[in-house]
Amino acid sequence: MAEEARVAAHTGLRRNLGFRDLVVYGLLFIAPMAPVGVFGTLDAKSNGAVALVYLVATVAMAFTAFSYAQMVRVAPQAGSVFAYARKGLGEGPGFVAGWMALLDYLLIPAVAYLFAGIAMEALVPAVDRWVWTGVAVVITTLLNLWGVRAAARAGFAVLTLEVVVLLVFVVAAVTALVRDGARRDWWSPLTGDAGFSLTAVFGAVSVAVLSYLGFDAIASFAEEVTGGSEKVARAVLFCLVLAGALFVVQTYLVALLEPLSSAELAAEPAKQGSAFYDAVDASVGTWLHDLVAVSKAIGAAFAALAGQAAAGRLLFAMARERRLPRPLARTDSGVPRVALLLSAAVTMVAAVGAARLDDGLDHLVSVVDVGALTAFVLLHASVVGWFAVRRMAGPPRWWRHVVAPVAGAGILTAVLVEASVSAQLVGVVWLGVGMVVLAVQGGAHRK
Repeated sequence: MAEEARVAAHTGLRRNLGFRDLVVYGLLFIAPMAPVGVFGTLDAKSNGAVALVYLVATVAMAFTAFSYAQMVRVAPQAGSVFAYARKGLGEGPGFVAGWMALLDYLLIPAVAYLFAGIAMEALVPAVDRWVWTGVAVVITTLLNLWGVRAAARAGFAVLTLEVVVLLVFVVAAVTALVRDGARRDWWSPLTGDAGFSLTAVFGAVSVAVLSYLGFDAIASFAEEVTGGSEKVARAVLFCLVLAGALFVVQTYLVALLEPLSSAELAAEPAKQGSAFYDAVDASVGTWLHDLVAVSKAIGAAFAALAGQAAAGRLLFAMARERRLPRPLARTDSGVPRVALLLSAAVTMVAAVGAARLDDGLDHLVSVVDVGALTAFVLLHASVVGWFAVRRMAGPPRWWRHVVAPVAGAGILTAVLVEASVSAQLVGVVWLGVGMVVLAVQGGAHRK
């Protein structure tokens, strides 16, 4: 509590968020129907065991959520993993963690804005997608500049819409299954439709974990929540479990409706991207396809809103500790407007630029995960450093402070190894730039 009191006394941020607001931000960033775009890919890679893939992925990401819950109590600050690594590992690793997280926080909103632009162009073809993308950036930036509370209220309304659409899908899918029966065996979403393969399942998990990126943004609002860090820790864990449950349910249902086998999807990669929509069209009707598309368009824009807000808080926290230019640490009426505007400018350039390229989405998606996963590995190392090596909280509990974070770091390292070469290259280049920045600052002062 002493740490929280110190932070509250020196921050320019206002504490006006509750538990519900934190969950709203987390679920907005993740998106309740995140599997829609990757269902076909995961189904093909896992031999049809796509629901099992998300079940395993939820357990895998639970290690990361658990480490967040532990470290947010140690450093309840806006910098999230930047603050945690500084505490557990020292100034240099702390900067690296924050720098790598920036790659994720600045580019994931750009991907979400582009998704919104693509969805809107499909609904209104007369307007180019780059225009819709730019409009989405402007609207959500204005909401973020208005204040975290106003953005949370607007986000809650959008999240409610997304959940309603998801419920409509569940009811329509169950009705179709009762009326017409399943296209695949009822157990196949858990066991596979062409024989079970543990290797195939874990290969697909390396892709599925990317659906969860964003729940960690909750920790970025630690200085703006009423009730202390315990509420943030509970929100991180709750958000992950709820998102995992939603992912398992919807992928289980759509797998039963899928008219093509996983082998056919694997043989025809062009059909993987639209597999979710094609299954809905074939079993329910185009009306549900259009409803899901509208929900995805609006939801993606507000996922970007949550990401942009988190990026602004990270820039603010790093500038406050003199790791980035000091003007980024300024606040106006409790809002880090300079940091938010910089975040918005970067995402506007990346999103609109990608929207004007035929393969722009592929370029963005290929690099967004490397920064986050690297930062997560340093998060797990911070738990070991703070509790087990430095023993700052007394004798360590080996399961909580060593076994769990080491297992989590191992899982994430395996996912990083599976990333594309281009994504790994971008990560290395970004890290290199960060090391130059660190050297210019005169090096890190380790504790």
